[in-house]
Amino acid sequence: MLFRSEILDGIRAGRISVAFRRWRQARVRPGSRIRTAVGIVEVRSVHEASLDAISEDEARQAGYPSTDALRADLPDRDDLLLFRIGIGYAGSDPRVILRDQDQLSPDEFALIATRLARLDGSTARGRWTRRVLAAIAAHPGRRAVELTELAGYPATEVFKRDVRKLKELGLTESLDVGYRLSPRGRAVVELLGWPDPPQPGAVADLGVGRRVTDP
Repeated sequence: MLFRSEILDGIRAGRISVAFRRWRQARVRPGSRIRTAVGIVEVRSVHEASLDAISEDEARQAGYPSTDALRADLPDRDDLLLFRIGIGYAGSDPRVILRDQDQLSPDEFALIATRLARLDGSTARGRWTRRVLAAIAAHPGRRAVELTELAGYPATEVFKRDVRKLKELGLTESLDVGYRLSPRGRAVVELLGWPDPPQPGAVADLGVGRRVTDP
């Protein structure tokens, strides 16, 4: 589900608690969590609805001034079902919180290094986590298609998928164009033992170092 920025602001503030969508079948289910620009939006209920039965109060709960405004914003498609989705704000995106945590204990770093090694071992691309982190460190804000070539990837979609895996660990963050290392990502790169920051145009394939100090 996609939401306009003003709708997201209303969800976070608690003013908006319902959404209406026309789909062939329900695309979300109760308990689903959707990552958005303002944090996590939780789906709390999903029911088929009748357009004529939407009340003025429900329209306001969906962020519209009236039922007429809500109806005008819905696709005029008789072949699609109408769904009423109960929604609520479920807090900040944990990845956003995680990426600012750059003070790593030896145990925390060891856990991250282990997860990176597992990611490397899960594909035939070898130690791709180092290549991707190096490319982003050397070229913050570069377009994904350019980073794909710099990191030696066969396709941009494959590269983006791998970046999302690193984002789950709080190591990267998306910009309007491209990516950059998060504070946590920079700390991990330093602890990985790179002798110097990667230079523009160079993508290092470096191993895990042992420069871990007590907190």
